[in-house]
Amino acid sequence: MSGRPVTAEADGTAPAKGPADGDRIRAVPLRHPGRWVTSAVLIFVLVFLVQGWAANPRMQWATVGEFLFAPVVLEGLRTTLLLTVAAMAIGIAGGVVVAVLRMSANPVLARLSAFYIWVFRGTPLLVQLLFWYFLSAIVPVIGFGVPWGPTFFQVDTNRLITQMTAAVLGLGLHEAAYMAEIVRAGLDSVDEGQSEAAHALGMTRRQTLRRIVLPQALRLIIPPTGNQAISMLKTTSLVFAIAVPELLTSIQGIYSRNFQQVPLLAVACVWYLVATSVLNVGQHYLERRFRRGDGRATAQRRRRQAVTPFEEPQS
Repeated sequence: MSGRPVTAEADGTAPAKGPADGDRIRAVPLRHPGRWVTSAVLIFVLVFLVQGWAANPRMQWATVGEFLFAPVVLEGLRTTLLLTVAAMAIGIAGGVVVAVLRMSANPVLARLSAFYIWVFRGTPLLVQLLFWYFLSAIVPVIGFGVPWGPTFFQVDTNRLITQMTAAVLGLGLHEAAYMAEIVRAGLDSVDEGQSEAAHALGMTRRQTLRRIVLPQALRLIIPPTGNQAISMLKTTSLVFAIAVPELLTSIQGIYSRNFQQVPLLAVACVWYLVATSVLNVGQHYLERRFRRGDGRATAQRRRRQAVTPFEEPQS
């Protein structure tokens, strides 16, 4: 007796037939009337609010159009963008350094970086801005020289730390504490085996971080960094407390003279929305750029899974 399996044809029985074309089951998608009703209600409420806001004569849209491109407003917008770029540059660079020190095997460096994060995340940003602005009250002169020895060079603190410098220091150092935790989370997401393999190939810790770990961690670091940049753009409005002429401070200076608070605040909202929209577009393309490798890896993984693991080689 042969060990081959007996098929339906060999057994004399006819194979089972599928349903006829006319008897096939036709899938009907589920209907969700509640979704359409909810959407219609929300759209109606949105249109009602926008129409009421746009048609309100007290908004004084003529005043909005008059000051939308006013030189003082555009100068304030330029200062806002400059503060955002400078603060994020300090925040990203400082955050990478603090995160690396936080993960250091040296306990002193790790604790010092943890102390930095604790201080700058635990105190309000407005307090930090005021602290840097009034630093000359406790340190009237900043000198450079030998500690407890002769001073080679010194400068007046008020001349060194101006309003703009105090704003950049306050915003940048505060942002570095948050960026340090974002970078640390991204570095922790990379498998430890990557570093071990790099060390086995003779790479130093610095080379491993720069060539292996950091490029992979960027996929997780980029999205929250974009959110922090958008948040920083809006957070710059806090520097009005130290009289830096950014966008909101310029707007306040105008409506303190003509008493048109709401129309001028609408001007500020328009420019903030324009700037954040540009940052949103940049963040989208940057995230897509760093996600390219994920698509290739997924395709390769699917091709490997398509191979039957129990397939025996033919003789």
